[in-house]
Amino acid sequence: MKIIDRYFTKQLLGVFVMLLLVLTGLAWMVQIISMMKFLMNYGVNLGSFLGLTTMMIPFIISIILPFVIFIAVLFVYNKMISDNEVTVWVASGCAPKRIARPALVFAGLLTCAHLVLNLWIVPATQALFYDTQWNLRYGLAHLKLQEASFTEMANGLVVYVDKVSGHSLKQLMLSDTRKESSQMVVFAKQGELVTTVRGLSIVMSDGSLLAQGNGAITGTFDSFDMDLSISEKNSENAFRVRRLSTPTLVRALFEPLGAKQHKNVARELCSRFLGPIMNFILVALCCLILLRSSLLRRRTSFAPALAVAAMSVAMASFMSVSNMLTGGTDLLLLSGGVFFVMCFIMVLLLKK
Repeated sequence: MKIIDRYFTKQLLGVFVMLLLVLTGLAWMVQIISMMKFLMNYGVNLGSFLGLTTMMIPFIISIILPFVIFIAVLFVYNKMISDNEVTVWVASGCAPKRIARPALVFAGLLTCAHLVLNLWIVPATQALFYDTQWNLRYGLAHLKLQEASFTEMANGLVVYVDKVSGHSLKQLMLSDTRKESSQMVVFAKQGELVTTVRGLSIVMSDGSLLAQGNGAITGTFDSFDMDLSISEKNSENAFRVRRLSTPTLVRALFEPLGAKQHKNVARELCSRFLGPIMNFILVALCCLILLRSSLLRRRTSFAPALAVAAMSVAMASFMSVSNMLTGGTDLLLLSGGVFFVMCFIMVLLLKK
């Protein structure tokens, strides 16, 4: 029997690794294409750009793992059924549950690895991704202000600089029309780009300004600190649950946050804790359909199509319900439902 386990495991591992590399590579290429603006608009060098996109690979793997293991099991077991290998083993006394054991063990190990990936690796890499993305987009080392030209730093925020020397600016003009109630134009002989806790700022000296709100205001200044407000770190939209650590997310579930944020937290916790269990459920479901149908000994079997349909229904149901979560109670109910489905499929599979 150990020979059968090694044989199945070798076949599964080979197909799984090949599919994982191909699908991860394709998803990574799509990510690279979608982020080409960093190369074109922000003057980011190729090495930094590839490093940024590489940080998305753990998240990509965490998303595609259930589909990869399902396709691998479907391909390997259906091929062995078509070649009558499974029929011979069943005829020699092997029960379907015994033939399914290599796939279930492989799925169990993959589920544990997926949990580690979701709970620790993905949050850490996502936090690094968003921080690096912000630094590449707004960081002083990569901010390219062209001399004697107008540079749009954000929508409605335009800066003209006559001469740039590092972070020092000379003969600059700044137009800020982002808010209709407080538009302004600033002229200054000198300026300095600095980073503060608020984000990116320009400290200007020896200049004048024209502000327009309830009325027009003109004046001169010796020093003027202009907050560019292009940092997203302190905005409500920056509540990115994927970058938060798992303990922080669990605590956030019981904190007085907004309804939308509670929903995002519950959905992310569902993805981190219950998503990996879908690896085991999909593999068990695939083995159940393929192996039970192989006992019917029909020349034409619709088992692969039925297994794909069952996988689609299972994943669609899981994702739909997870998107409707509103808090910790809903998350616990869904957890109970997922474990019930897993136990139900295992009872059917292990049934003689």
